[in-house]
Amino acid sequence: MNATSPQTTPAEGRIVLLTTSHRVAPGLLSWPAWQALRAADRVLCADGTHPQLPYLREAGIEVEQASPDAEELVGACAGGLTLVVVATGAGEPALTDGLARLAGSGRVRMPELELLPASYDLPGARLLDLVQVMDRIRVECPWSSRRTHEDLAKHALEEVYELVDAIEEGDREEMREELGDVLLQVVFHARIAEEHPEEPFSVDDVAGTLVDKLVHRHPHVFGDATATTPEEVREHWLRTKAVEKRRTSVTEGVPMGQPALALAAKLASRARTAGLDVPLPRGEGVGYELLSLAARAEAEGVDPEAALRAASRAYRDAIRGAEG
Repeated sequence: MNATSPQTTPAEGRIVLLTTSHRVAPGLLSWPAWQALRAADRVLCADGTHPQLPYLREAGIEVEQASPDAEELVGACAGGLTLVVVATGAGEPALTDGLARLAGSGRVRMPELELLPASYDLPGARLLDLVQVMDRIRVECPWSSRRTHEDLAKHALEEVYELVDAIEEGDREEMREELGDVLLQVVFHARIAEEHPEEPFSVDDVAGTLVDKLVHRHPHVFGDATATTPEEVREHWLRTKAVEKRRTSVTEGVPMGQPALALAAKLASRARTAGLDVPLPRGEGVGYELLSLAARAEAEGVDPEAALRAASRAYRDAIRGAEG
């Protein structure tokens, strides 16, 4: 008995699956995408509310609301037609899986298949998702909807400490997660700030202020100034910062609530940078000894907080060793 070869159904043409990013403004499509749309015999989209549809129709592209399965779509290409499918959601995975299975079955002569990204995410695009998620959490979560800046202040400190710990431990995965937790605090505070009745501001205002500050404090990058060494960069930074802040004292703006060693080092740094020869106060007790050590560390380019943490980590390991 002779084996019969599988029957083939002739098919030809072209199927273009057009994917878009919801993080890019609708209508901002790539030139190859517009070419494919204009050259298509039919343009299909399963979602009648797809954000691209009004812009496509305004451009004279006729879009049919239809959701054919893989076999129907292949059949619709008969006669050499080109079909463009404007993808919804995650890119029509059911359709692409169906086309792959159909191609692997050997039953049909498959048309040319193309996956064409019509718009791309720019770096930082996922931050838009974060803002949207935070908006929804602020409205719908019973806990988050009641938080205030004051409620969250301690969490901001905790997250920064956890980030520093991950950095000093050299744990890259943990550092990525802790950076996210720090970013959450920024976005959360900015979202709360939008609700202030008299002086609201948004995360865009926060980012805009930061961009302006960075540009202004880097005239060697965005302006005509020159800086070829880290020392020159620091001089630019301090000079522009001094003009911005217009402080009457070098100690102005130093947060007194920061860890004591860091505070001592910061005060010593401000005095040294300003060229002030200020003797350390004399007194008895551990506090004055620690102040002297912190000032010495700063003068030698050592972060006393980091140095003490490293020593404490070694002490912790020794304790664990003794316990074992």
